[in-house]
Amino acid sequence: MNGQKPLVVVIDDEQGILDVVGRFAQRAGYEAITCSNGRDAIAQLQARRADLVMVDLRMPDVGGLDVLRAIREIDPRCQAVLMTGYASVETAVEAIKLGASDYLSKPLDFARLEQLLISVRDDLERRRSLLSIEGDVARRLEFCGMIGRGPVMQDLFGMIRRLAPHVRTALVTGETGTGKELVARALHRMGPRKDKRFVAVNCSAVVETLFESELFGHVRGAFTGATDNKPGLFELADGGTLFLDEIGELPMTVQAKLLRVLELGEVHRVGSLEPRRVNVHVVAATNRDLRKEVGEGRFRSDLYYRLNVVEVKLPALRDRREDISYLTAAFVRETAERLLKPIVGLTSGAERVLGMAPWDGNVRELRNVVERACILADGDFITERELAVSMPTALYTPAPMTSAEVRDTSEAGVSGDLLVTVEREHIQRALVRSHGNKKAAARMLGLSRRALYRRLERLDLGDTIMRRRETVLESVSA
Repeated sequence: MNGQKPLVVVIDDEQGILDVVGRFAQRAGYEAITCSNGRDAIAQLQARRADLVMVDLRMPDVGGLDVLRAIREIDPRCQAVLMTGYASVETAVEAIKLGASDYLSKPLDFARLEQLLISVRDDLERRRSLLSIEGDVARRLEFCGMIGRGPVMQDLFGMIRRLAPHVRTALVTGETGTGKELVARALHRMGPRKDKRFVAVNCSAVVETLFESELFGHVRGAFTGATDNKPGLFELADGGTLFLDEIGELPMTVQAKLLRVLELGEVHRVGSLEPRRVNVHVVAATNRDLRKEVGEGRFRSDLYYRLNVVEVKLPALRDRREDISYLTAAFVRETAERLLKPIVGLTSGAERVLGMAPWDGNVRELRNVVERACILADGDFITERELAVSMPTALYTPAPMTSAEVRDTSEAGVSGDLLVTVEREHIQRALVRSHGNKKAAARMLGLSRRALYRRLERLDLGDTIMRRRETVLESVSA
């Protein structure tokens, strides 16, 4: 914990409980604050960020479940344990929904109390250590601004190293946001022209009537508004590298002239008959299937084959999910340093949310989400609360609880079987309300359909669902 003790807030209207739990917490390495009522506790939680809250279920005025609701609003990162002598299915359901990770039954089992305090403390220390390690690994895995630990990205980095010293023309393909410009810059940086100019142009952002002028330049009087001679991007990149992003957007008339430049190494400014020699390495990129574009007559086949001397394919982020945690660590570090915020990483629940997202916008979308979450975060960690705001609704899926988060609480009066029963009944109710429609039930539960299928299999609910659906259909037909 970087030399700082974790903070526990103990809330109970019995002074004896406060004294005992406070002493055990201090002995386990915590700083302990005790509160005799829920109202004072909520005020403390607003003033200081706690790592753990241990709260009595039944208290006058503001009860334990009210405190859990406040914690969820104030600091979702904070772990919560409910202390009660009145365990029931209803309170278990409500406590789990509000984020409680464990139960302690009264009278307190001191061995169980000590074990729980040590376990939470160790989890906190492991979390910080893991985030620090991921940040260090992300630095070591970085290659020309790209990060990849898996075999697909390592193979890509190896290909760039081999190609860069020799390639004059290359085509980089991949979905939007996969990092095509980073590959182009890496080819330039690792090649013999690294000290020369790298010029980038997004073909989709250029007005169609100005393409020729932008690429090849123009002379004074060539068209209305051409008041001076102007060199094009090929001349600016002479001796260096020109990156043509979204090459599939290039008009057919310009494609023919681009082909001539690539083959002859000459450009003609618009309005001039005098050729100008250029020596430029060209890297083109597209998110389109250029073979299909050629087949449908929207892209010249000769230009395609001239560009496609070497093709570098970038994988989608969903196909290399093992890199998400390292990318996230790098983006958090970079954004936190820029914003001068003490953010060290994400909570485990927030990491699972990012790990499950479809990421149609790939690495660029992940970066944007992390940057927005860093702006919203006001503590050491980014939580699911910040992600719920910073991610599009279609992208955000609440993280399911892990087995570690739903601990075995049989000694505390609420057994693991009870928690499984609660989860099973919760899913069954959603399936009944959706008349057996799994897609609709998953939406009600805040899960992806795949995650729901996994839970149905784990809870052995498949046959039950079929029977319920058959019952519903029979009742409808009757």
